[in-house]
Amino acid sequence: MRNNVQPGDERRFSRLVRPEDCAAFDSGHVHPVYATFALARDAEWCGRLFVLDMKDDEEEGIGTHITVEHLSPAPEGTTVEFTAIAESINGHEIICSYEARCNGRLIAKGRQGQKILKKEKLERLFQSLSNAK
Repeated sequence: MRNNVQPGDERRFSRLVRPEDCAAFDSGHVHPVYATFALARDAEWCGRLFVLDMKDDEEEGIGTHITVEHLSPAPEGTTVEFTAIAESINGHEIICSYEARCNGRLIAKGRQGQKILKKEKLERLFQSLSNAK
């Protein structure tokens, strides 16, 4: 793992809200705005940008937690700008806070964490879970 990220560093990501990002469940379409679950996915991606910079070839990141405080809607067709800020790096775990804005308006905020582990360790873990079925 490379130690090339410091607390306070930022990563950014933009998402054009697509139809598949809007609120829908097995029962059907709910409304044409950015769904909380899609927002969480993209917030995690923004934090993963740190992991991509930090991990070595034989390593991979895995999410440890995410919180989403969804404050305001973002309609389909608008662009949401994410900013992730590294809060801390403890061993192999990075904790980030993030904000999501649409047209300058804060639509969500939260925190998320990811660990960077050896790929072989993750493969052993996943295999043990498959064997436990």
